[in-house]
Amino acid sequence: MRILIEKDGKAMVESADLDEVRAALKGQETLLWVDLYGDDPDVSRRVLTQVFDFHPLSVDDALVEIHVPKIDDWGSYLYTSLIAIIPDQPLGNIDKSIELDVFVGTNFIVTVHQQAVAALGLVWNRLRRNDSHLQRGSRFILYQIIDELANDYMRMIDDLDTRIDGIEDTVIEKPDKNILEDIFSIKRSLLNLRRIVAPQREVLNKLSRDDFEIVSEKERMYFRDVHDHLVRIHEIIESLRDMVSGALDTYLSVVNNQLSNIMKTLTIITTLFMPLSFLTGFFGMNFFAASGQLNHWTGRASFGLVMAVMVILPTIMFLWMRRRDWM
Repeated sequence: MRILIEKDGKAMVESADLDEVRAALKGQETLLWVDLYGDDPDVSRRVLTQVFDFHPLSVDDALVEIHVPKIDDWGSYLYTSLIAIIPDQPLGNIDKSIELDVFVGTNFIVTVHQQAVAALGLVWNRLRRNDSHLQRGSRFILYQIIDELANDYMRMIDDLDTRIDGIEDTVIEKPDKNILEDIFSIKRSLLNLRRIVAPQREVLNKLSRDDFEIVSEKERMYFRDVHDHLVRIHEIIESLRDMVSGALDTYLSVVNNQLSNIMKTLTIITTLFMPLSFLTGFFGMNFFAASGQLNHWTGRASFGLVMAVMVILPTIMFLWMRRRDWM
Protein backbone atom coordinates (compact mmCIF):
# COMPACT_ATOMS: atom_id res chain seq x y z
CA MET A 1 0.00 0.00 0.00
CA ARG A 2 1.24 3.44 -0.90
CA ILE A 3 -0.34 6.80 -0.20
CA LEU A 4 -0.07 10.27 -1.68
CA ILE A 5 -1.54 13.26 0.12
CA GLU A 6 -1.49 16.58 -1.72
CA LYS A 7 -2.38 19.81 0.06
CA ASP A 8 -1.70 23.43 -0.86
CA GLY A 9 0.29 22.35 -3.91
CA LYS A 10 2.65 20.09 -1.99
CA ALA A 11 2.75 16.30 -2.34
CA MET A 12 3.72 14.03 0.54
CA VAL A 13 4.97 10.83 -1.06
CA GLU A 14 4.77 7.24 0.19
CA SER A 15 3.02 7.94 3.45
CA ALA A 16 1.66 4.83 5.17
CA ASP A 17 -0.11 6.41 8.13
CA LEU A 18 -3.83 5.64 8.00
CA ASP A 19 -4.48 8.37 10.59
CA GLU A 20 -3.23 10.88 8.05
CA VAL A 21 -5.57 9.31 5.50
CA ARG A 22 -8.54 9.77 7.85
CA ALA A 23 -7.55 13.38 8.46
CA ALA A 24 -7.14 14.01 4.73
CA LEU A 25 -10.62 12.63 4.02
CA LYS A 26 -12.11 15.34 6.24
CA GLY A 27 -10.42 18.17 4.37
CA GLN A 28 -12.17 19.06 1.12
CA GLU A 29 -9.11 20.99 -0.08
CA THR A 30 -6.92 17.90 0.22
CA LEU A 31 -6.27 15.43 -2.60
CA LEU A 32 -5.71 11.85 -1.46
CA TRP A 33 -4.60 8.84 -3.48
CA VAL A 34 -4.34 5.40 -1.88
CA ASP A 35 -2.92 2.63 -4.07
CA LEU A 36 -3.54 -0.91 -2.82
CA TYR A 37 -1.03 -2.84 -4.87
CA GLY A 38 -0.75 -6.56 -4.17
CA ASP A 39 -1.84 -6.17 -0.53
CA ASP A 40 -3.38 -8.98 1.46
CA PRO A 41 -7.15 -9.05 0.73
CA ASP A 42 -7.98 -8.83 4.44
CA VAL A 43 -5.82 -5.71 4.83
CA SER A 44 -7.33 -4.14 1.74
CA ARG A 45 -10.84 -4.94 2.93
CA ARG A 46 -10.21 -3.25 6.29
CA VAL A 47 -8.88 -0.12 4.58
CA LEU A 48 -11.78 0.05 2.15
CA THR A 49 -14.52 -0.61 4.68
CA GLN A 50 -13.19 0.94 7.90
CA VAL A 51 -11.23 3.93 6.59
CA PHE A 52 -13.24 4.87 3.50
CA ASP A 53 -16.57 3.28 4.51
CA PHE A 54 -17.24 1.89 1.05
CA HIS A 55 -20.30 -0.30 0.49
CA PRO A 56 -19.53 -4.02 1.01
CA LEU A 57 -20.84 -4.88 -2.47
CA SER A 58 -18.40 -2.52 -4.15
CA VAL A 59 -15.60 -3.85 -1.94
CA ASP A 60 -16.46 -7.41 -2.98
CA ASP A 61 -16.40 -6.32 -6.60
CA ALA A 62 -12.90 -4.97 -6.15
CA LEU A 63 -11.42 -7.79 -4.06
CA VAL A 64 -13.30 -10.97 -4.94
CA GLU A 65 -15.05 -10.94 -8.27
CA ILE A 66 -13.57 -10.45 -11.73
CA HIS A 67 -15.49 -8.16 -14.06
CA VAL A 68 -15.48 -6.76 -17.50
CA PRO A 69 -15.13 -2.95 -17.37
CA LYS A 70 -18.08 -1.39 -15.52
CA ILE A 71 -19.01 1.64 -13.46
CA ASP A 72 -21.35 1.98 -10.46
CA ASP A 73 -22.60 5.13 -8.77
CA TRP A 74 -22.68 4.85 -4.97
CA GLY A 75 -23.70 8.44 -4.32
CA SER A 76 -20.66 9.89 -2.58
CA TYR A 77 -18.22 7.98 -4.77
CA LEU A 78 -17.94 6.07 -8.05
CA TYR A 79 -16.65 2.55 -8.42
CA THR A 80 -15.24 1.51 -11.79
CA SER A 81 -13.52 -1.63 -12.96
CA LEU A 82 -10.97 -1.16 -15.75
CA ILE A 83 -8.72 -3.52 -17.69
CA ALA A 84 -5.02 -2.90 -18.27
CA ILE A 85 -2.71 -4.78 -20.59
CA ILE A 86 1.02 -5.35 -20.40
CA PRO A 87 2.47 -3.35 -23.32
CA ASP A 88 5.42 -5.68 -24.02
CA GLN A 89 3.58 -8.96 -23.48
CA PRO A 90 3.35 -11.57 -26.28
CA LEU A 91 0.43 -10.87 -28.57
CA GLY A 92 -1.20 -14.18 -27.73
CA ASN A 93 -1.30 -13.25 -24.02
CA ILE A 94 -3.59 -10.23 -24.28
CA ASP A 95 -6.24 -12.31 -22.53
CA LYS A 96 -3.87 -12.37 -19.50
CA SER A 97 -4.82 -8.78 -18.67
CA ILE A 98 -4.87 -6.95 -15.32
CA GLU A 99 -8.01 -5.82 -13.54
CA LEU A 100 -7.74 -2.32 -12.11
CA ASP A 101 -10.48 -1.28 -9.68
CA VAL A 102 -10.87 2.41 -8.88
CA PHE A 103 -12.91 4.25 -6.24
CA VAL A 104 -13.31 7.97 -6.93
CA GLY A 105 -14.73 10.54 -4.51
CA THR A 106 -14.73 14.31 -4.41
CA ASN A 107 -11.26 14.54 -2.84
CA PHE A 108 -9.86 11.01 -3.01
CA ILE A 109 -9.07 8.17 -5.37
CA VAL A 110 -8.37 4.57 -4.36
CA THR A 111 -6.87 2.06 -6.81
CA VAL A 112 -6.81 -1.70 -6.24
CA HIS A 113 -4.77 -4.12 -8.35
CA GLN A 114 -2.72 -7.28 -7.87
CA GLN A 115 -0.13 -6.68 -10.61
CA ALA A 116 1.87 -3.66 -11.66
CA VAL A 117 0.02 -1.39 -14.08
CA ALA A 118 2.33 0.69 -16.28
CA ALA A 119 -0.29 3.37 -16.97
CA LEU A 120 -1.00 3.86 -13.28
CA GLY A 121 2.72 4.08 -12.52
CA LEU A 122 3.15 6.87 -15.06
CA VAL A 123 0.36 8.95 -13.53
CA TRP A 124 1.64 8.25 -10.00
CA ASN A 125 5.12 9.51 -10.89
CA ARG A 126 3.68 12.64 -12.47
CA LEU A 127 1.82 13.44 -9.28
CA ARG A 128 4.96 12.78 -7.23
CA ARG A 129 6.75 15.35 -9.36
CA ASN A 130 3.98 17.76 -8.33
CA ASP A 131 2.82 18.41 -11.90
CA SER A 132 0.31 21.22 -11.67
CA HIS A 133 -1.95 19.80 -14.38
CA LEU A 134 -2.72 16.85 -12.11
CA GLN A 135 -3.77 19.05 -9.20
CA ARG A 136 -7.30 19.36 -10.52
CA GLY A 137 -8.96 16.71 -8.44
CA SER A 138 -9.47 12.98 -8.22
CA ARG A 139 -11.60 12.77 -11.40
CA PHE A 140 -8.79 14.28 -13.44
CA ILE A 141 -6.43 11.61 -12.09
CA LEU A 142 -8.96 8.98 -13.18
CA TYR A 143 -9.01 10.57 -16.63
CA GLN A 144 -5.21 10.43 -16.80
CA ILE A 145 -5.19 6.74 -15.83
CA ILE A 146 -7.78 5.77 -18.45
CA ASP A 147 -6.03 7.87 -21.08
CA GLU A 148 -2.75 6.04 -20.43
CA LEU A 149 -4.59 2.70 -20.64
CA ALA A 150 -5.92 3.76 -24.04
CA ASN A 151 -2.36 4.65 -25.11
CA ASP A 152 -1.26 1.12 -24.18
CA TYR A 153 -4.09 -0.28 -26.30
CA MET A 154 -2.96 1.87 -29.22
CA ARG A 155 0.64 0.71 -28.92
CA MET A 156 -0.55 -2.89 -28.97
CA ILE A 157 -2.65 -2.16 -32.05
CA ASP A 158 0.39 -0.64 -33.78
CA ASP A 159 2.32 -3.87 -33.11
CA LEU A 160 -0.54 -5.94 -34.51
CA ASP A 161 -0.79 -3.69 -37.56
CA THR A 162 2.92 -4.16 -38.25
CA ARG A 163 2.55 -7.94 -37.96
CA ILE A 164 -0.40 -7.92 -40.36
CA ASP A 165 1.56 -5.89 -42.93
CA GLY A 166 4.36 -8.43 -42.76
CA ILE A 167 1.95 -11.31 -43.23
CA GLU A 168 0.32 -9.67 -46.24
CA ASP A 169 3.76 -9.25 -47.85
CA THR A 170 4.75 -12.90 -47.41
CA VAL A 171 1.46 -14.79 -47.70
CA ILE A 172 1.60 -14.72 -51.51
CA GLU A 173 5.34 -15.25 -51.86
CA LYS A 174 5.82 -18.14 -49.46
CA PRO A 175 2.74 -19.34 -47.61
CA ASP A 176 3.54 -21.93 -44.97
CA LYS A 177 2.21 -23.32 -41.72
CA ASN A 178 3.97 -20.67 -39.60
CA ILE A 179 2.10 -17.87 -41.38
CA LEU A 180 -1.19 -19.63 -40.71
CA GLU A 181 -0.31 -19.86 -37.00
CA ASP A 182 0.54 -16.13 -36.97
CA ILE A 183 -2.78 -15.28 -38.59
CA PHE A 184 -4.79 -17.18 -35.98
CA SER A 185 -2.66 -15.74 -33.18
CA ILE A 186 -3.38 -12.19 -34.37
CA LYS A 187 -7.08 -12.98 -34.72
CA ARG A 188 -7.18 -14.17 -31.09
CA SER A 189 -5.29 -11.06 -29.96
CA LEU A 190 -7.69 -8.74 -31.77
CA LEU A 191 -10.68 -10.57 -30.33
CA ASN A 192 -9.29 -10.32 -26.79
CA LEU A 193 -8.47 -6.64 -27.27
CA ARG A 194 -11.98 -6.02 -28.59
CA ARG A 195 -13.43 -7.66 -25.47
CA ILE A 196 -11.43 -5.20 -23.38
CA VAL A 197 -12.08 -2.02 -25.35
CA ALA A 198 -15.78 -2.42 -26.17
CA PRO A 199 -17.17 -2.43 -22.57
CA GLN A 200 -14.60 0.14 -21.43
CA ARG A 201 -15.89 2.44 -24.16
CA GLU A 202 -19.32 2.22 -22.49
CA VAL A 203 -17.77 3.21 -19.15
CA LEU A 204 -16.34 6.35 -20.74
CA ASN A 205 -19.65 7.02 -22.46
CA LYS A 206 -21.33 7.16 -19.05
CA LEU A 207 -18.59 9.35 -17.57
CA SER A 208 -18.87 11.79 -20.48
CA ARG A 209 -22.62 12.22 -20.00
CA ASP A 210 -24.46 13.99 -17.20
CA ASP A 211 -25.00 10.77 -15.23
CA PHE A 212 -22.94 11.34 -12.07
CA GLU A 213 -23.18 14.29 -9.70
CA ILE A 214 -19.53 14.22 -8.61
CA VAL A 215 -18.34 14.65 -12.23
CA SER A 216 -18.60 18.28 -13.32
CA GLU A 217 -19.23 19.53 -16.83
CA LYS A 218 -15.60 20.57 -17.22
CA GLU A 219 -14.41 17.11 -16.18
CA ARG A 220 -16.85 15.41 -18.54
CA MET A 221 -15.05 17.10 -21.43
CA TYR A 222 -11.88 15.15 -20.63
CA PHE A 223 -13.74 11.84 -20.38
CA ARG A 224 -15.45 12.64 -23.68
CA ASP A 225 -12.01 12.98 -25.27
CA VAL A 226 -10.93 9.54 -24.02
CA HIS A 227 -14.27 8.09 -25.16
CA ASP A 228 -13.57 9.35 -28.68
CA HIS A 229 -10.11 7.79 -28.44
CA LEU A 230 -11.57 4.41 -27.49
CA VAL A 231 -14.16 4.65 -30.28
CA ARG A 232 -11.32 5.13 -32.79
CA ILE A 233 -9.43 2.21 -31.27
CA HIS A 234 -12.51 0.00 -31.56
CA GLU A 235 -12.93 0.98 -35.23
CA ILE A 236 -9.26 0.22 -35.93
CA ILE A 237 -9.65 -3.19 -34.28
CA GLU A 238 -12.60 -3.99 -36.53
CA SER A 239 -10.60 -2.83 -39.57
CA LEU A 240 -7.64 -5.01 -38.57
CA ARG A 241 -9.95 -7.99 -38.10
CA ASP A 242 -11.15 -7.51 -41.68
CA MET A 243 -7.55 -7.31 -42.86
CA VAL A 244 -6.65 -10.52 -41.02
CA SER A 245 -9.68 -12.28 -42.51
CA GLY A 246 -8.58 -11.06 -45.93
CA ALA A 247 -5.05 -12.36 -45.32
CA LEU A 248 -6.50 -15.73 -44.29
CA ASP A 249 -8.62 -15.87 -47.45
CA THR A 250 -5.56 -14.98 -49.53
CA TYR A 251 -3.53 -17.69 -47.81
CA LEU A 252 -6.20 -20.32 -48.46
CA SER A 253 -6.53 -19.17 -52.08
CA VAL A 254 -2.76 -19.39 -52.67
CA VAL A 255 -2.59 -22.83 -51.03
CA ASN A 256 -5.52 -24.06 -53.12
CA ASN A 257 -3.86 -22.74 -56.28
CA GLN A 258 -0.67 -24.55 -55.38
CA LEU A 259 -2.64 -27.71 -54.73
CA SER A 260 -4.42 -27.32 -58.06
CA ASN A 261 -1.08 -26.96 -59.85
CA ILE A 262 0.24 -30.07 -58.14
CA MET A 263 -2.87 -32.04 -59.05
CA LYS A 264 -2.67 -30.76 -62.64
CA THR A 265 0.95 -31.90 -62.91
CA LEU A 266 0.14 -35.33 -61.50
CA THR A 267 -2.85 -35.66 -63.82
CA ILE A 268 -0.73 -34.76 -66.85
CA ILE A 269 1.89 -37.33 -65.89
CA THR A 270 -0.80 -39.97 -65.45
CA THR A 271 -2.38 -39.08 -68.78
CA LEU A 272 0.94 -39.21 -70.62
CA PHE A 273 1.69 -42.66 -69.29
CA MET A 274 -1.82 -44.01 -69.91
CA PRO A 275 -1.24 -45.12 -73.57
CA LEU A 276 2.12 -46.56 -72.59
CA SER A 277 0.47 -48.62 -69.91
CA PHE A 278 -2.08 -49.83 -72.47
CA LEU A 279 0.58 -50.87 -74.98
CA THR A 280 2.72 -52.69 -72.44
CA GLY A 281 -0.33 -54.35 -70.94
CA PHE A 282 -1.64 -55.45 -74.32
CA PHE A 283 1.57 -56.95 -75.63
CA GLY A 284 2.83 -58.28 -72.31
CA MET A 285 5.88 -60.51 -72.93
CA ASN A 286 5.02 -61.34 -76.56
CA PHE A 287 8.29 -59.82 -77.79
CA PHE A 288 10.25 -62.57 -76.06
CA ALA A 289 7.93 -65.59 -76.28
CA ALA A 290 5.88 -66.35 -79.42
CA SER A 291 2.34 -67.55 -78.96
CA GLY A 292 0.07 -69.16 -81.56
CA GLN A 293 0.17 -67.73 -85.08
CA LEU A 294 1.29 -64.22 -83.94
CA ASN A 295 5.00 -64.67 -84.60
CA HIS A 296 5.07 -61.64 -86.85
CA TRP A 297 4.23 -59.43 -83.83
CA THR A 298 7.49 -60.46 -82.13
CA GLY A 299 9.86 -59.44 -84.85
CA ARG A 300 12.32 -56.57 -84.88
CA ALA A 301 10.04 -54.43 -87.05
CA SER A 302 7.12 -54.76 -84.68
CA PHE A 303 9.36 -54.03 -81.70
CA GLY A 304 10.70 -50.88 -83.36
CA LEU A 305 7.22 -49.76 -84.35
CA VAL A 306 5.86 -50.14 -80.83
CA MET A 307 8.83 -48.33 -79.32
CA ALA A 308 8.35 -45.48 -81.77
CA VAL A 309 4.66 -45.26 -80.89
CA MET A 310 5.52 -45.24 -77.15
CA VAL A 311 7.85 -42.27 -77.69
CA ILE A 312 5.88 -40.31 -80.29
CA LEU A 313 2.40 -40.64 -78.73
CA PRO A 314 3.26 -39.07 -75.29
CA THR A 315 5.18 -36.33 -77.11
CA ILE A 316 2.17 -35.50 -79.27
CA MET A 317 -0.11 -35.54 -76.18
CA PHE A 318 2.31 -33.29 -74.31
CA LEU A 319 2.42 -30.73 -77.13
CA TRP A 320 -1.36 -30.83 -77.46
CA MET A 321 -1.82 -30.14 -73.72
CA ARG A 322 0.63 -27.23 -73.92
CA ARG A 323 -1.31 -25.78 -76.84
CA ARG A 324 -4.56 -26.04 -74.84
CA ASP A 325 -2.80 -24.24 -71.95
CA TRP A 326 -3.42 -27.09 -69.56
CA MET A 327 0.08 -26.85 -68.12
